[in-house]
Amino acid sequence: MTTPSESIAVLFVCLGNICRSTMAEGIFRSMASKPPYNVLISSVDSCGTGAYHTGSSPDSRTMSTLEDNGITDYSHAARKVHTSDFQKFDYIFAMDRDNLRDLQRLQQRADGKAKVMLFGEFGGKKRAEEVEDPYYGGRDGFEVAYEQIVRFSKNFLKETFEVGPKVEQSSHFF
Repeated sequence: MTTPSESIAVLFVCLGNICRSTMAEGIFRSMASKPPYNVLISSVDSCGTGAYHTGSSPDSRTMSTLEDNGITDYSHAARKVHTSDFQKFDYIFAMDRDNLRDLQRLQQRADGKAKVMLFGEFGGKKRAEEVEDPYYGGRDGFEVAYEQIVRFSKNFLKETFEVGPKVEQSSHFF
C-alpha cells in the first residue's frame, strides 16, 4: 500500500498501443483527475511492446468506447516501451501474459523501480484476468475491455490507497 503523501506513476502496456493500453490510459487518467486521486497519481501513460503503430492515434473503436462513457478529452500517439520506462514508472501493467513476458525480459536489461505485473491481478477473481486484444473483432470486444479496465482500475486504486469500495463485478463504472 502507498501512503497518501506518496504519488505514483503508472504505465499501461499492450502489443501495439492503439487499443487496450490506450483505453486503460484514458480510463485511468479520467479516474486520476478526480479527488482524492488527483494528488496521488503523478503520471499516467501507455505504450506497446511492438512498434507497429508508433505515432498513430488510438483505434477509432477505443476512442468511441471512451467517448460513449464520458471520456472525451483523451489523445495519444502510440509509442514503444523503452528501458527508461522502468525508472520513470512505479507500476507497469501488461494487458496480457504475452506482453507481461516481453516486459519481464526487457526489465532484466533495465535498471529501475517499476513493479511489472498483469493488470488483471486486480480483477477481483482468484485467477488473474487478461484483457483480450479486441483489434480483430467487433465493437463488443472494446466494450468488454472497457468493463474489465474500469474494474481493474478501481480495485488497484482501492488496494493501493485504501480509498473507496472494492469493485468485484459491476456495471456501474463511475
